[in-house]
Amino acid sequence: MRILDNILEALSSLKNNKMRSILTMLGIIIGITAVIAIMTIGNSLQGYLEQTMSGFGINNVNVMLQSKSTSGPIFRMVYGPGGFSAYDDKDLMTDEMIDALRAEYPDEIKAISISEGVGQGQTMKGEDYANLNLIGVNPDYAVAENLTLLRGRFVIDSDGDARRRLAVVSNKLVNNMFGDENPLGQELVIQTQGHIDIYTIVGVYEYDDGGFGAFMGASSSNEYDISTDVYVPLSVAQKVNNSRGYSSFTVTTEIGVNSTDFGKTIENFFGRYYNHNEDYGVSTFSMDSIIEEVTSMLSTLTLAIAAIAAISLLVGGIGVMNIMMVSITERTREIGTRKAIGARNSEIRAQFIIEAVVICLVGGAIGIVLGIALGTLGASLLDFPAQASAFSIVLAVGVSTAIGIFFGYYPANKAAKLDPIDALRYE
Repeated sequence: MRILDNILEALSSLKNNKMRSILTMLGIIIGITAVIAIMTIGNSLQGYLEQTMSGFGINNVNVMLQSKSTSGPIFRMVYGPGGFSAYDDKDLMTDEMIDALRAEYPDEIKAISISEGVGQGQTMKGEDYANLNLIGVNPDYAVAENLTLLRGRFVIDSDGDARRRLAVVSNKLVNNMFGDENPLGQELVIQTQGHIDIYTIVGVYEYDDGGFGAFMGASSSNEYDISTDVYVPLSVAQKVNNSRGYSSFTVTTEIGVNSTDFGKTIENFFGRYYNHNEDYGVSTFSMDSIIEEVTSMLSTLTLAIAAIAAISLLVGGIGVMNIMMVSITERTREIGTRKAIGARNSEIRAQFIIEAVVICLVGGAIGIVLGIALGTLGASLLDFPAQASAFSIVLAVGVSTAIGIFFGYYPANKAAKLDPIDALRYE
């Protein structure tokens, strides 16, 4: 009950000295506001990145060749027929290896996606044109990339599809080239890096403008200048590039399988094929592990910036200590009277510590409200979904209480040690 009386007395003191109280709490308010705002923006950015990057395939494990003499993967860069590579065909992963992997882990593997770029190009129909990236794919590619078919079917890596040069295009390309016409069965004359070939459309997929390019801010004011992917049978791309194996592919795991752990399993599986290869091995990475690293980095960066902003809390704490010293000086006779009628030192000490804590908590509450408001505004201006950090709010309350106790203890202890006779004589 005595604690409640001390709290009410502290609140009454704040009310009777509004301007002095606000100035006292200003450092606390600024510090808490800055910390909450920074952590809200950081939390919003982190949530946005997690949501965006998860759309790239959180269950996907990327498998690729890696040079044993470097720490990074080696990607095959194809610039035309017989493209350039840093390795021989004997180093590449083969269909037999991939089939063996699928057979050994049928319960863990949902799909194995293989793709090979042919190059950038353009197709024209009269005065209409569309830019495109020509990519050879296997049937599982649609599963791994979560493609949504709007019309027709996906390409099959069969002799029939390869011989007839069938293709799946985006609805954006269809809108640019065919308008309201039915695109299925229509022919596309595609020019890519010196090659001119005719492909027949057998399917239309939904173009996603929220992918990696949009995430990185890539955009164009002219929708005709946006390149969309055109998918053709993998064997067509291999024939154009004169390739006989794979430098990379993607495994989509079944739901419930930890993609990061399964990536290690895949590396061990391919170890049996590459143990005797002096130059190359196989490495993996998953979007899940990348998300973990990115979010961990962002969390650390956010906390570091918030810690710098929290320096103002030290200034606020000193302000609280200063005003408590002034308050004790003003109330010296009151302290003397209370001690003369039997108040113990611990009660005097508790009274002033509680008063300091109340000042800091009120300032912290104001800072929390302002911090959430500013953080939400900042996230909105950056076009991120605002996500207030519950951790930062709890932290702010804890820090405010700690500041009140730490900076209020010295003045409170000084008040508790006053001699009642000297205090009563104080003018």
